[in-house]
Amino acid sequence: MQATLAEAAEKMDKTIEATKDDFASVRTGRANPALFAHIEVEYYGTPTPLQQLASFQVPEARTLLITPYDRTALGNIETALRNSDIGANPANDGNVIRVVLPELTEDRRKEYIKIVKGYAEQGRVSIRNIRRTAKDAIEKMQKDGDVGEDEAKRATGELDELTKKKVDSIDRLLAAKEEELLEV
Repeated sequence: MQATLAEAAEKMDKTIEATKDDFASVRTGRANPALFAHIEVEYYGTPTPLQQLASFQVPEARTLLITPYDRTALGNIETALRNSDIGANPANDGNVIRVVLPELTEDRRKEYIKIVKGYAEQGRVSIRNIRRTAKDAIEKMQKDGDVGEDEAKRATGELDELTKKKVDSIDRLLAAKEEELLEV
């Protein structure tokens, strides 16, 4: 019973971390290498995450320098950046790619908030699915006679409490990200 609860808590924590990563990929007014976490570059015929192909530097608040480890990938990295939904125009000088992020408009901020709310909802749904799986396991243990009714009821109560705590955590992360996006 405790193993089922511990496993559910661990999976819920991983879901929260994944949601945090999704939030980090949505840009605010500042340049951040996490913005490029989901960009894949065609490298020798294989889609490869950009972060495995280059190093990142942030010399100014809205400027990011991308230095590829292999100069032959420079063109492919530039193409992948142009095709991404970041809304930046990369400039290639032959050694590094300079990405200057444009100032966020109010409409773009609202669009990003919608995206972030979608990520938060995905996180909540995932946590509820983990809860359902754990609850089914507890009910199966009770049905098989491994645990008593009172113990199963107590474990279900703990599971519900844990679920509420984790969903509240995602809601707090969402509120913080919304505030960050609306900050001018």
